[in-house]
Amino acid sequence: MKKTISIILSLIIICALFASCGAGTPEESEAKLRIVATVFPEYDWVRNILGDRLDGTELTLLLDSGVDLHSYQPSADDMVKISGCDVFICVGGESDGWVDDALAQAVNKDMTVINLLEVLGDRVKEEEVKEGMQAEEEHAEEGEEEKGPENDEHVWLSLKNAAFICDYIAARLGEKDPANKDVYSSNAAGYIEKLNSLDAQYKAAVDSAKLRTLVVCDRFPFRYLVDDYGLDYYAAFAGCSAESEASFETITFLAGKLKELAPKNVVVLEGGNGKIAETVIKTAGLDATGTVTLNSMQSVTSADVENGADYISIMTENLENLKTVLN
Repeated sequence: MKKTISIILSLIIICALFASCGAGTPEESEAKLRIVATVFPEYDWVRNILGDRLDGTELTLLLDSGVDLHSYQPSADDMVKISGCDVFICVGGESDGWVDDALAQAVNKDMTVINLLEVLGDRVKEEEVKEGMQAEEEHAEEGEEEKGPENDEHVWLSLKNAAFICDYIAARLGEKDPANKDVYSSNAAGYIEKLNSLDAQYKAAVDSAKLRTLVVCDRFPFRYLVDDYGLDYYAAFAGCSAESEASFETITFLAGKLKELAPKNVVVLEGGNGKIAETVIKTAGLDATGTVTLNSMQSVTSADVENGADYISIMTENLENLKTVLN
């Protein structure tokens, strides 16, 4: 199966490369540093590190149509962009299972690959299944072994991780483009200051909060965030779960926690329909309970970027919404 996929990817790249011939002169192609980022946070970090050098760079956000990281499969055009880029940035979790085959077919053998989970090393956490959470059902195909614990891929939802990664990206860009090494380093330092400042605001908000536990009627990709500030949580599903319908047991458990903790609001994820939250609130008999959205940045589109979406503004909005939940 793996060999078949590899052959298919090779054919896709070859066909797409022929189709793209004539799109630009060799001089135009060689003039710009080509960077491909799989998800929005990576893309936005690079934008800030590049600063004024952005216009001299070909920067691509791969998942730019709102498709979720966990269900994404690269198109032929995506494969071509990856194959010829100078720097490729990916998360590196199970959802990026297609990456190894894509890189094996890369035309540019001098490509710098930045894998966020590898960069973070011991900072990476395993996905957590909490009390009351509905575990995802997994069925191994014949000949396959049962999967063990997965790494939690949502590393960008920690401002501390973001600062660490940005410093690393700046260093790698400096190696790739030595003439602008100091520019990247300076831009990264200024951006990291902003990240650290927001991190301090999160800590102050949590330290002064009335509550320290979130009731989440949705998936929960925010483990890195809550761990940074010592918060606890209960949720319907783990962050990478593909489940969308909560069981009776999960609904009942969350309703019990809602009555026990008595927050004024429960948490939902961006883009959801809110049906689980509605059912939990109704089951708890607390109709006055509201919902507050936390944005995991898993479905940011190119249109959102054009309209000014950026990592710090989204994390700042998350902070304000977190204050509402905790108070």
